[in-house]
Amino acid sequence: MPDGTASAHLYRPKLATILREGYDAGKFRKDMLAALTVAIVALPLSMAIAVASGVTPERGLYTAIVGGFLVSALGGSRYQIGGPAGAFIVLVAATAAKYGVDGLLLTVLLSGAMIVLVGALGLGSLIRHIPHAVTVGFTCGIAVTIFASQIRDLGGLILAAEPGPLIPKLMALGRAAATINPAALATGLGSAALIFFLRGWRPAWPGMLIAVVAASAVAALLHLPVATIGSRFGGLPHGLPAPHLPPITLALVLTLLPTALSFTLLGGIESLLSAKVADSMTGRKHRSNMELVAQGVANIASAIFGGISVTGTIARTATNVRAGAASPLSGMMHSGFLLLFILVAAPLASFVPLSALAGVLVVVCWNMAEKQEFLRLLGNRWTAAVLLATFILTLVEDLTTGIIAGCVLAALFAVLKRRIPEEGA
Repeated sequence: MPDGTASAHLYRPKLATILREGYDAGKFRKDMLAALTVAIVALPLSMAIAVASGVTPERGLYTAIVGGFLVSALGGSRYQIGGPAGAFIVLVAATAAKYGVDGLLLTVLLSGAMIVLVGALGLGSLIRHIPHAVTVGFTCGIAVTIFASQIRDLGGLILAAEPGPLIPKLMALGRAAATINPAALATGLGSAALIFFLRGWRPAWPGMLIAVVAASAVAALLHLPVATIGSRFGGLPHGLPAPHLPPITLALVLTLLPTALSFTLLGGIESLLSAKVADSMTGRKHRSNMELVAQGVANIASAIFGGISVTGTIARTATNVRAGAASPLSGMMHSGFLLLFILVAAPLASFVPLSALAGVLVVVCWNMAEKQEFLRLLGNRWTAAVLLATFILTLVEDLTTGIIAGCVLAALFAVLKRRIPEEGA
C-alpha cells in the first residue's frame, strides 16, 4: 500500500509539478502558440456540439472556457484539453429534451460530484479496465447516432418534432425528405468536404474554422435561404453569465441520479482515454485519479456557469500536443482565447449557418468511429459478440445499457475461456 507521500503525489495537479520543475519564457511561448491553435479548433466545435445537443451555442463556449480552464489547472495530465465532447451529444440532447435546461444543468452538477468521488476513492484504474471491444462498440454507436441527429440541419429539413430514438428518428426524417433545402445541403456538405480536403492538403491549417468562416461568408454574400445561429438563437452574449445553481429538490435529484450516472461513466472513460492518447504521443504518464477529480470539479463549475458536460477531448488534446504545448498552461490559455472571442467578436457568430455546423459534426462522426478497429475486432468471435452487443444496444436502447451489457458479456466470456479450450478463435 502506498505511503502518505506517494499517495499525495498521485493527487497533485500536473500544473503544480510543472511549476516546481521551473517554467521559463521559452515554455510560455510554446504554450501560447499551442493555446491559440487549440482555441481555433475549439471555437466552431464547441458551438456545433452545443447546437447538436439541443442547447444554445454559447453554452458550448461556456463549457470550454470554464470547464476547459479547470481541467488544465487541476488535472493529472500535462496536455489534456477539456471541453464539450461529441460523445456526449446523445446524452445531453436526451436529458435536455426530457428535463429541460435546468434539469440538464443539475445532471451535469451531480455527475461532476460523482466523478470527484470516483477519483477521490482511487477508482480511476477500474474505468481504465473497461474492455476495448466495449469502448469501440459504444464509440461507433455514438458516432452513428450523432450523424443521424445532424441530418435535419444538414439538409434543412422541416420537422414538427424530431424523435429521440434512432429508428423513429430515421423514419421521421424519411417522411420529411421532400422538405430538403438545397442551399442548406450544399452548405453543409461543402463545409464537410472542405474540411476533409484541407486535412489532406494542409493538415496544419484549422480546417473546421476555415470551413465555417467560408460557409458564413458565402451564405451572407449570396443571401442563401439557410438557417443561421442568429436566426434560430439570436446573438451570443458578450461575456460569461453570473454563476448560479440550478433549482435543486430531493425528488429531482433522485429522478436524475441514473442519468447522472451515465454522464459519470462516459465522462470518466472519455477523459482517461484522452489522457492515455496524450501519454502515447509524449511518453509521459498521467495521474488518473487526479484527472478524474479535476474533471468532476470542472463539471460542477460548468453547470454553475450554465455550461454542459466537460470531459477530456481526444482531438483537441492531440492538437495541443502536436502544436508543441509544454504544460497545462496551454489549456488554460486556450480558454482565455475563447473568452476573448465572446468579449470581442460574438456578433460574428450570428452569421454561421447551422448546416455548416452540421457539416463539422459529420466530420467529427467520421473521425470518432473507429472503423478499422471495428472490423479487426470482428475477426474474433468473443470480441465480435461483445462489440456487436455494445454497438447495437447503444443504438437501439442507450449508452448505459450498451456499456453494461458489453462489460457483463465480456466478463462471462472471460470465465468461459478459462473453462472451455478455444478452438481456432
